[in-house]
Amino acid sequence: MRRFARTLTTVALAAAVVAGTAGWASGTAQRAVTGPPPGSAAWRADGSLGRELPDPGDATPAQVALFFAGLSVREQHLLTERHPLVVGNLDGVPLELRYRANARALGASPDPRLARLAAPGRRILAFDPRGRGQVAEVFGDLRSARHVSVVVPGSDIDAGTFDRKNDVYGTPAGMAKSLYAETGPGSAVIAWAGYTTPVGLGLDAATGGLAEAGAGRLTRFTEGLAADGLPSPVVFCHSYGSVVCGLAAPRLGATDLVVLGSPGMRADDVAGLHTGARVWAAKDDTDWIDDVPHVRVAGLGHGADPVGEAFGARRVPAEDAKGHTGYFAPGTDSLRAFAAIAEGSSR
Repeated sequence: MRRFARTLTTVALAAAVVAGTAGWASGTAQRAVTGPPPGSAAWRADGSLGRELPDPGDATPAQVALFFAGLSVREQHLLTERHPLVVGNLDGVPLELRYRANARALGASPDPRLARLAAPGRRILAFDPRGRGQVAEVFGDLRSARHVSVVVPGSDIDAGTFDRKNDVYGTPAGMAKSLYAETGPGSAVIAWAGYTTPVGLGLDAATGGLAEAGAGRLTRFTEGLAADGLPSPVVFCHSYGSVVCGLAAPRLGATDLVVLGSPGMRADDVAGLHTGARVWAAKDDTDWIDDVPHVRVAGLGHGADPVGEAFGARRVPAEDAKGHTGYFAPGTDSLRAFAAIAEGSSR
């Protein structure tokens, strides 16, 4: 009966969209940030090295990595100083140069929301000021790490809310910092808010457009990690972020995919993800996401519940997590399980 009620809810919403009566959600509609990094036109026109630079729109992360490996230290630093937004966001660039470039770009930003991100000691692996702003931050020593994790957040996350002080474990920075504190030496965690997230619970959150754009960016990001010689990551996907991960799964170079508080992954089961990664799922009994219909009708909804037995994911204990954003809270069984997965010690 409950499944039938959820289906009716989704059908009713789909009918409202078709009838043009869903305008209540239009105020929160977002346009995805896509394409090469800002400043790419000036980069393409730069002849300071006496040779052509790799096109940010066409070059693969492996090609970018090969190009930078052939530069002298002086040439690398010259490009970093001249084009911080390109160097800081171009997947395949050595992470040390990206840290330096993004510190420079953030320090020059007039946006007061970003001042804290420019604080000394923060390792900002990506900073794109377009739209609502996108950020990726590293916790730990990524260059020497044996185990790398990437945290992909859900709705209402941007440069301004990346590390907000309220609802800490619902932010990518808070989730990543908590996971890093729980893991042992040799681990590093990346908080990746590198896509345009939905705002609120409007049509963006119920459809897959922003997730499709985000999946391409996430795939390229993990390709950049591999091109820079870093280990294949474990990817943790929260809420709408699990839709992004589900769409990216066939091309995502991850050892494990861990979804928590998921509305669905746009697949009927693990086999439908077409991935060689191990797939894990967590949902606590107090998470409101359990009231979201796990169906897909007329483009709305994200499909089967990943914690359902028929989906085939490995279940992560989450009995003492609280609500939709409590999975990474210190002391929870879910966080302990996440750390074991991140360190490769969970089977």
